[in-house]
Amino acid sequence: MSTKDAVAVLAGAIIVASLISTAKTPQAATAASPLGNVTGTLPGLAPIISKADKAEARGIIRRLRTKGFGPNTGYARTRFGDNWADSATGVPYARNGCRTRDDLLARDGRNVKFRKGSDCEVVSMELTDPYTGRVIHWRKKNADEVQVDHVVPLNYGWRMGAPRWPMSKRLDFANDPLNLLPVYGRANEQKDASGPASWLPPRRGIRCAYVTRFAQVALKYDLPVRPADKKIMLAQCR
Repeated sequence: MSTKDAVAVLAGAIIVASLISTAKTPQAATAASPLGNVTGTLPGLAPIISKADKAEARGIIRRLRTKGFGPNTGYARTRFGDNWADSATGVPYARNGCRTRDDLLARDGRNVKFRKGSDCEVVSMELTDPYTGRVIHWRKKNADEVQVDHVVPLNYGWRMGAPRWPMSKRLDFANDPLNLLPVYGRANEQKDASGPASWLPPRRGIRCAYVTRFAQVALKYDLPVRPADKKIMLAQCR
């Protein structure tokens, strides 16, 4: 065998070995920009960086209606259905037999493992939290370390008009993957029911993507936002 042929064979072997290694390694969930993820079925939240994309994001935010907060009278989590029940009808993953939380963990996690005998119940995974950048090696025994955030909080939606919605729309709002992100639990607790004028992700590079996602949800459900929130949202995408 000539030296040239030997080199070719060696190169081919390296490529084959690489392909085998890749096939055996679980593929990581790749975070998607909100601009290309209008259904919410792609994982995570990728930064919006380019000038053109930021201009597109500002265009989305400018479409938002504004008004002040309405009363909080009558609000309860149960007004939006049971917690993570698979009972919505008009959104992706609806009525697929899995709890909404598990759908989202499977969407955004890496190296996801399910309970033996189940195609739904996630028991471990790795997650890069979009809000802080923290890499979390999550196990179900520490469930609250990862929480699924409503980008537009349920209580915010309630104070902006959700009491007038039919129950089916509230169920969709609470279980829509466009409005849901698995995140570091402490960050979610700090956010609580805040709009963007009161809370933004600690990771500055993700803020334009976050407010764009907030705007997408509000527009989909015809929710106004507070004037202060809209002002802050536009500022994140300059």
